[in-house]
Amino acid sequence: MVNPQQISKEQVFSELRKCMDPEVPVNVVDLGLIYGVNVSDKNDVDIKMTMTTRGCPLHDTLVGDVKKYLNKLDGIGLINVEIVWDPPWSIEKMNPAVREKLGYGKPSLRFQIDYNTFLPLKKGKMLQQEDGSISLVNEKEQGFMVNENIVNFWNSCDGNKTINQLADSFSAKLNLPRQQVEQEVVQLIQQLLEAELLNPPSTPTPK
Repeated sequence: MVNPQQISKEQVFSELRKCMDPEVPVNVVDLGLIYGVNVSDKNDVDIKMTMTTRGCPLHDTLVGDVKKYLNKLDGIGLINVEIVWDPPWSIEKMNPAVREKLGYGKPSLRFQIDYNTFLPLKKGKMLQQEDGSISLVNEKEQGFMVNENIVNFWNSCDGNKTINQLADSFSAKLNLPRQQVEQEVVQLIQQLLEAELLNPPSTPTPK
């Protein structure tokens, strides 16, 4: 029996870079979620990874995506994904170039939002892939892998509700603290704006 070719860590990381965090249009490697990768002689892969928040409802989705991509490697053995919380994830763990592109860590965000007046309005389209995965595609035909929770939020951005109203609605629906939901809603709005999946806030005309 011919032994399968040894899989390298580089091959594992290459596949992991195809796995996008459903809440952020960034892959799990550049996002800094992968804390460790170990490949055994039998091509069993052990991965230590974290999530951006403990309350993230997308743990199973992300772990499933990681396994789906790694299973495409020829000769892959068992895949074990361990979710760890120490050290806790922070924005500093992101790839610096990606962090700068997304506007994290800057004094002001690219999009200034008024929670009481801005009415998020979705744009782009949703595509369902043959493997069941869902993408949101902007007008430049750039696709971002998401899950049903993100699609539901995107669909709720119909131009009739302010950010405060969206946060109230999802706080009640998810039975989560209002402040926590507001932070996640604002972060998601920023990410959808960056991905050009929402109409940007109107800016005052210069005089």
